[in-house]
Amino acid sequence: MYEIKKIQGRAKRASLKTVHGTIETPVFMNVGTAAAIKGAVSTQDLKEIGTQVQLSNTYHLHVRPGDDVIRQMGGLHAFMGWDRPILTDSGGFQVFSLASLRRIKEEGVYFQSHIDGRRIFMGPEESMQIQSNLASTIAMAFDECPSGVAQRDYVKASVERTTRWLVRCRDEMARLKQEIGTKNRKQLLFGINQGAVYEDIRIEHAEEIARMDLDGYAVGGLSVGESHEDMYRILDAVIPHLPQDKPTYLMGVGTPANILEAVERGVDFFDCVYPSRNGRHGHVYTSQGKRNLFNARYTTDSRPIEEGCGCPACRHYSRAYIRHLLKAKEMLGMRLCVLHNLYFYNHLMEEIREALEEERFDVYKKDKLESLKQLQRGWEIN
Repeated sequence: MYEIKKIQGRAKRASLKTVHGTIETPVFMNVGTAAAIKGAVSTQDLKEIGTQVQLSNTYHLHVRPGDDVIRQMGGLHAFMGWDRPILTDSGGFQVFSLASLRRIKEEGVYFQSHIDGRRIFMGPEESMQIQSNLASTIAMAFDECPSGVAQRDYVKASVERTTRWLVRCRDEMARLKQEIGTKNRKQLLFGINQGAVYEDIRIEHAEEIARMDLDGYAVGGLSVGESHEDMYRILDAVIPHLPQDKPTYLMGVGTPANILEAVERGVDFFDCVYPSRNGRHGHVYTSQGKRNLFNARYTTDSRPIEEGCGCPACRHYSRAYIRHLLKAKEMLGMRLCVLHNLYFYNHLMEEIREALEEERFDVYKKDKLESLKQLQRGWEIN
C-alpha cells in the first residue's frame, strides 16, 4: 500500500508497504547488479549506512549464477542475506546497453551473453518468470530503452511495442502468482514510461499505462544521452500524467542535483551507479563538493573525508590513510570510499524526507544546490 504523508507542490513524502518491509520515500536504491554492491560492501554494511532498498538486475543474475540456482537457494533475499526490499530491473536496460549483442523482435530480444557468448532469449514472459524465481519485492516490466537521441519514428514504434510487452508482463505475473511454488505471491509490478525526448509520445504512453492500474510507474530512458535540461523538461511533461497515488521511479538517475530537481517534480524512487563507481576510483562526495583522494594534498591530511559525517570511513579513518590504501591498491581503500558515498546518498534522502515533513523542501533544495555548486562543477575542494 502506498500512502502519501505530505505534499509540497508536486514533491511527495510517502511510504510504500511491501511484503519485505515499508519503504520511506523519497528513497535512493543502492545498485547491486549481480546481488552485491561493487566495492566489497556486505548486506550488513548496507543496513549500517541506512539502505532501505537494494537493486539487482534480472539479465545479469539470469546469466550468472542463474535464476534457477537462486530459486533453489530460497530466492534472492535468502541467497544474499538481505531481509529488506529488493527491486529487480527487468533486463530491459540491457536492450540498450548491449546493443551490439542483441536483436529486437516482437516476441522479445535475442542476446549474446557478454560473458561466454551463448545465445539468450528474453521476452516479457521470460523476464517475469526470472523475476518470479528471484522473488524480488518489486519487479520491473520488460521494455525497450531507446537512445535519448533516437529518431522519432523509431521511438514511436519502440514505445508501442513496449506497451504491448507491458500487457504481456502484467498477464504473466498474474499467472505466476497463481502457480504452486511461487516464492513471492505479493510481488509488485512497476510499468515503465518511454519516449526519449519527445513530449507527446511520452505523455500518450504515460496515459495509456496509467490506465492499467499497476503497483507503480517508472520513467525510463533518461540519462542515456540527453541533457539535464531535457530530462527536467520530460519530467515536467510526463509526471502529471502518471497516477499521483502510485510511486514514481526515475530510473538510473543520478547526481545529487538531479535527485533534488526530480523530487521537486514528484519522483519517489531513484537508483544510480555513481556513488559506488566514483568511490571505487577514490572520488568521494561531501556536502560542499567532491574530493579526489588520489591527490597529493591528502598525503598527510589527518581529517576524515568529511568532518561530521557518520559513515564508517569517516568515524575511524583519515584522508591520508585512505589515500595510502588507494595508492597501494588495497581493497580496503575502495571499500571505505564506496561506503562513504552510499552513506552520503542515503543521508541526503533522509534530509529530503525531513524537509518535506517540515514543509521546507523549497528552502532546503535552494540551500543544498548552492552548497553543491562545486560538486556539480567538478573537482576540487580542500
